[in-house]
Amino acid sequence: MLRQRSRAAEWMDDPEAEGFDAALDGLARINRLSLAARPVLAFLDQVAARHPGTPLRVLDVGAGGGDMLVRIAEWGRARGVTLELTGLDLSPWSARHAAARGVPARWITADLFDVEEQHDVVLCSLFAHHLDDATLVRFLRWLEARARLGWLISDLHRHWLPWGFVWAAVRLLRMSPMVVHDSTVSIARGFTRADWQMALAGAGVAAQIRWAFPFRWQVAALR
Repeated sequence: MLRQRSRAAEWMDDPEAEGFDAALDGLARINRLSLAARPVLAFLDQVAARHPGTPLRVLDVGAGGGDMLVRIAEWGRARGVTLELTGLDLSPWSARHAAARGVPARWITADLFDVEEQHDVVLCSLFAHHLDDATLVRFLRWLEARARLGWLISDLHRHWLPWGFVWAAVRLLRMSPMVVHDSTVSIARGFTRADWQMALAGAGVAAQIRWAFPFRWQVAALR
């Protein structure tokens, strides 16, 4: 069933879908429980070590409700790193959700390919699986052109074990209907190492592919 990436649609990909706000709260909860911030903050540690004392302009692509940006802001305060944070998401729900929760970031509501400005670091956590294969290749080239010091994709490993675990967990935790629907679709749209190797080759982009706990792939480039 999971040998190839699913093409099934996620409800969250419709920016006018009802229940978006509740879904963003649910996703923030899942991200905390699944340690989604860990690989992102570890990557930022690497960037900061390579460029000590340098203020960082950080763009979070597919920023959702901004929970990752909150964690990055906390990381910056703890490390003494000056940050200029920007969230990018296609859905207008994301900007409203982030503003209501006081996320310390500028917000861009747009298609990512319409954004031409450069940032020091571009991050993409649990968003790339929303893209089809051809768009993913285009996205990798976009990352190379937009990130001055480095970029990171952290996304789901496509495998029956996390699929089954998530199927049960979102129901036990009584998540919103959108989260229940999209959670297993997201894993079915996830990646294997071979998928990443093929996408990078198609894009002509050099990057490291690393496994991250739990059931994640990190694809990253550092200058």
